[in-house]
Amino acid sequence: MRTAVAETPVIVAIDGPSGTGKSSTSKAVADRLGLAFLDTGAQYRAMTWWMLANGVDTGDPAAVAAAAAKPVIVSGTDPLAPTITVDGTDVAGPIREEAVTSAVSAVSAVPEVRTRITGLQRTIAAEAGAGIVVEGRDIGTTVLPDADVKIFLTASAEARAARRSAELTGAAAADVAATREALVRRDTADSARKTSPLAKAADAVEVDTTHLTLEQVIERVVGLVNEKRHDR
Repeated sequence: MRTAVAETPVIVAIDGPSGTGKSSTSKAVADRLGLAFLDTGAQYRAMTWWMLANGVDTGDPAAVAAAAAKPVIVSGTDPLAPTITVDGTDVAGPIREEAVTSAVSAVSAVPEVRTRITGLQRTIAAEAGAGIVVEGRDIGTTVLPDADVKIFLTASAEARAARRSAELTGAAAADVAATREALVRRDTADSARKTSPLAKAADAVEVDTTHLTLEQVIERVVGLVNEKRHDR
């Protein structure tokens, strides 16, 4: 439920690795403050889905780079019902499948892909009337370095694996150890890439969510945003 509407536009950047609660927190914060919402990870997944669907070798950076400008990716910014389409096709479900998850780090590391997606993200943020909450891995450092509020969510690998496993079904849900290993591999790949690596902005507020409930995290972030607005 929305409890306030921003009187002046405010841009909130929420970064951090997988399993820290970025998406749930970002959507709830945007809803409560009357802001738009953008899941940047979904955009990279959409790009990866298109590459796989069109037979592009995601392990070949040159091939990925050559195709990066082709797909038309459109992100809906309603925090209560975010959408994403590629060439007019709803891909909200397919982009969460294992094939995309396994390839997204490689595709995301290609500079031409990051340039294309970063441009989309900046356009969306600039056109968000009341403001926007943008969640990802390089928002506060690269995409929107002048964001009004920067948050970096963290959590222990164990807590993140447990949360991610809870989202899965079947055997995958039971194998928390495998989930933990996959998260650590993704962290390493995202932090080590040369272009826009996963990193905490120097002026970001770090929030460790390991021992916090989702509601506590949401309240913390809402409080930080309101403090910033009132200081203007």
